[in-house]
Amino acid sequence: MNREYIEDILKKVSQQKISVSEAMKELKNLPFENLGFARVDHHRELRRGFPEVIFCERKTISQIRVIAKKMWDKSGLILATRASKEVYQEIRETIGNATYYPEARIVIAGKAKPVIDSKRFILVISAGTGDIPVAEEAKVTAQVMGNRVESLYDVGIAGVHRLMEERELLTGANVLIVVAGMEGALPGLVGGLVDRPVIAVPTSVGYGASFKGISALLGMLTSCSPGVAVVNIDNGFGAGYLASLINQMNME
Repeated sequence: MNREYIEDILKKVSQQKISVSEAMKELKNLPFENLGFARVDHHRELRRGFPEVIFCERKTISQIRVIAKKMWDKSGLILATRASKEVYQEIRETIGNATYYPEARIVIAGKAKPVIDSKRFILVISAGTGDIPVAEEAKVTAQVMGNRVESLYDVGIAGVHRLMEERELLTGANVLIVVAGMEGALPGLVGGLVDRPVIAVPTSVGYGASFKGISALLGMLTSCSPGVAVVNIDNGFGAGYLASLINQMNME
């Protein structure tokens, strides 16, 4: 934090040399905290509406502990993805209170953002039961960002009647996240049934020729259904985050 720079901005506001909105534009670029192994972006919530998220894979427990404490002191809200039970226990001991979602592999400390409009909801769909962990990552992410989220699991194209039975839920959603492995056909089908954005999430679920999700990814990218966007393999977090941004557009 550059104290002198911020003091100068505040003085200019008090002296009416710049407007409050102009000062906010300046402050959106500051600050980050350099920990040596990480640079924690404390102003991400100001810029993006949600604090920085901790991606736990390949980080040590000690690194996660230090990052979590710094973030907690500034924002009072932590979302940690790809987190093990060991990570959860460390965050809980460091912060004092946290919730673990084992299927989603997510740790949350602090209060979720309030739901602004409960009439708008995100629908998370999984093709198979094996896709649920990625679907849950998307669901929990969208929930903590302040959205109503509904789910519809195990409705893949091998038994399409299971999906069609939920037509009212499909058409009522404001944004849909469709999670599928194998050949990844379900998002294209859903995209042909609804008039809302569909976010497709390929998973690494499938037999050998699925190439750990590449077949599903390519199938989703080449879908003929308009209005379908695709995130990376197993990226439930990215899908949930994007769905939240779409769902909350033009909200007061």
